[in-house]
Amino acid sequence: MPVWTLRPDGGRPSGRGCAHTLTADPAPAGTACPACAARGRTRSDLLLCLTCGHVGCGDSSPGAHAHAHFAASGHPVARSLSSGQDWAWCYEDEVYLDPPHDGRRPCPVERPPESVWDYPRPPALREDGRRVRVECAGEVLADTRRALRVLETSHPPVFYVPPADVRMDLLRPVPGGRTRCEWKGWAQYWDLAVAGEVRERAAWSYPHPDPGYELLAGCVAFYPSRVDRCTVDGEEVGAQEGDFYGGWITAEVRGPFKGAPGTLMW
Repeated sequence: MPVWTLRPDGGRPSGRGCAHTLTADPAPAGTACPACAARGRTRSDLLLCLTCGHVGCGDSSPGAHAHAHFAASGHPVARSLSSGQDWAWCYEDEVYLDPPHDGRRPCPVERPPESVWDYPRPPALREDGRRVRVECAGEVLADTRRALRVLETSHPPVFYVPPADVRMDLLRPVPGGRTRCEWKGWAQYWDLAVAGEVRERAAWSYPHPDPGYELLAGCVAFYPSRVDRCTVDGEEVGAQEGDFYGGWITAEVRGPFKGAPGTLMW
């Protein structure tokens, strides 16, 4: 069986130990959190129980379903199934564990393909626990695991980041020039001022979204084409074509996408 390594400080004061570094490595029982799926929710922050293969959402939070599985079963260790997240958590000893030192690396769950033509209209709003980062001119503009995805027919998803996880000090509101979405309401645009340059209308938000989209209030979305780099769990994002839409294209998203020349009337 693989032997995990206690992180130097274990995420806790040095000297704390763990009695569960020798673990099994079972195959995941599924590719989704069953408790969330039963409620029509999709979560990407999945943990695999290294005793029985149960897959559940969340971190060490008592309200998360992976934690609920530990509370019910007593199985102590679960590893992350998120792309680029090579760690495990011991619920019993409350420490982080790093990958097995036998060279084996945990494999993330491959996300199933998503066709943009299966996305609904009006658009759907989904929580997304993957790590979302936006970078420009050497600055990290946004870094979150609390993004919201908007899924709309024919468009790659748009990721909205809570304002607490955005460098709002680098954004300047664009006076006038608002646009209105028939579903989400009036959009506010933002210029990005960083490293002595200005990236015009690099981001937008909905200060007072229409009913049904209240969770978007104040959250910021970035155009991938107007910053230097956007990533989702370490995967670099492709930009949706066109100078208006700001969709993020990741490996699981399938087109064709609206936005390119000749697609306006799709």
